[in-house]
Amino acid sequence: MGIFDWQEQSPFEPLAEHMKHVRACVDLVMPMFECVRAGEHERLRQLTGEVFKTEHEADKVKTEIRRTVPKAFALPVFRGDLLALVHVQDDLADTAEDLAVQLTIKQLEMPAALADDILTYVRQVLKVCEKLYEAMGLLTDVVEADFAGPRGGQALALVGEAEHEEWVADKLQFKLAQQLFALEDELKPTDIFLWSGIFQNLGALANHADKTAERLRRMLAR
Repeated sequence: MGIFDWQEQSPFEPLAEHMKHVRACVDLVMPMFECVRAGEHERLRQLTGEVFKTEHEADKVKTEIRRTVPKAFALPVFRGDLLALVHVQDDLADTAEDLAVQLTIKQLEMPAALADDILTYVRQVLKVCEKLYEAMGLLTDVVEADFAGPRGGQALALVGEAEHEEWVADKLQFKLAQQLFALEDELKPTDIFLWSGIFQNLGALANHADKTAERLRRMLAR
């Protein structure tokens, strides 16, 4: 027996359940960075443990969705679109886990000269994710209305907002990378390498949110 009964519920309920775990992972990103800034390394280790556990829960739901979506089931969307959406949605949790690893691979210190800008960048990345969450939250209503009505337009507008916020995040990432390498005489090469990778994964988090939103757009534009 699987954890989902497809005869009893909409196929979008498991998708929402998966997003719940994905979001729980992503919601820990800012607290982890705040711990690095404050030097709260024990608290950071606790948070990363929560990320690993929650990402595993997301993986279990993802696997169950892939296993139990019946090919013959009368889905209101293409089966391939639904599974593709689950895949890119899951990338958010994977990237949050990657950040947890990077932030704890050594007792990392946040460069004081960059601290405010780093947290600004993190907040911007999370703005992309928030727009995605809002759009995904409308999916069930849109499907129940047979992809008609104002909810579909609202969801598509949020997808557009996610794209804009991701563009803003890209600009901040480039600026922050320039600031980081300007400190090459003050920081250890290993720290520059590690922070550069962290910035890239934050960019990947924003990009995955944007790609998930784009997948949602394709589903709504059936």
